[in-house]
Order: sequence, then C-alpha cells, then structure tokens
Amino acid sequence: MNYAYLESPIGPLLIAGDAQAVTRISFPKDGKAVRPEAEWAESAKGPVGEAIRQLREYFSGRRREFDLPLAPEGTEFQKSVWRRLQEIPYGATISYGELAKRVGNANASRAVGAANGKNPLPIVVPCHRVIGANGKLVGFGGGLPIKQALLEIEAKTGAPKAHAARG
Repeated sequence: MNYAYLESPIGPLLIAGDAQAVTRISFPKDGKAVRPEAEWAESAKGPVGEAIRQLREYFSGRRREFDLPLAPEGTEFQKSVWRRLQEIPYGATISYGELAKRVGNANASRAVGAANGKNPLPIVVPCHRVIGANGKLVGFGGGLPIKQALLEIEAKTGAPKAHAARG
C-alpha cells in the first residue's frame, strides 16, 4: 500500500492506495496528520498521486466531480450507501432519511448514518453532503467544522444553493 499527504485548507490529508485504486482518505485528528500503517510505503505514484491532483483542483474550486479508481473496503450495504453518496450533486445536500430512501429502505436512516460514518474515502465519496432532516449539520467523522468547511468550499465556487431534502 502506498500513501502520501496533501496539505489542504482543512488540514493534512492522508491518502492511501495501491497500484490499482485509492482505498483511503483520512482527515487530520486534532489538527495533525493521521499516521500511515507501518508496512505502507510513501509514494505519490499512480492512483494516490492522481487523487492528490484532483483534490487540489477540488479545493481550488476547479473540480466538481472526481474520476478516480476507488476500492473502499466495507460490507455490501456500506458500499451501496457509498455509491448513492456519489450521486449527490456538488453543492447540494440531502438528509439521512432521503439517503435511506435512495438506498431502498426508508426506515434505515440510522444504518445509513452508520455506513456514512464508516466511509473510507471522504470528499471523493461526499458524505459531507448528508445533513439532518432539519437542515442542521450532524455527525461527521472529520468533525463538524470540517463538514462545514467542505460545504462552504462548494457553495463559494458557484454551485447551486445547497438544499436539504426532507425525509
């Protein structure tokens, strides 16, 4: 597994993957970069380097969609939630209830929230675009300030006004 760091407006991101795909993006913890696994090698080649390039474009407002090979590890249910997250347009938000409906089970808001929280590829798989039914920012692995910052980046770059689908 290869890894590299990206200094970003939300702090240092750890990006990891292999020769075929990106497998993880980790937010900083307490303002500090997450440490890689001991057996990983530092290298920005292949998909990891491409992820860094595309994330820089995202943070500068020049990219709204990612085109990366991804290989997140998770259950089939988690992967179905993560696929649906990728369908949320740049700058838009939906509720956990709406996401549960899109996954196929309107009563699974909590399970969807748990899967959202386990997303190993935040930003690229935009879990930050899911908010509470009341329009408030709730639950986010990177912390609510990072969630707010990501939504503000998208709002500043000419995206449609964010809205919360009720559900």
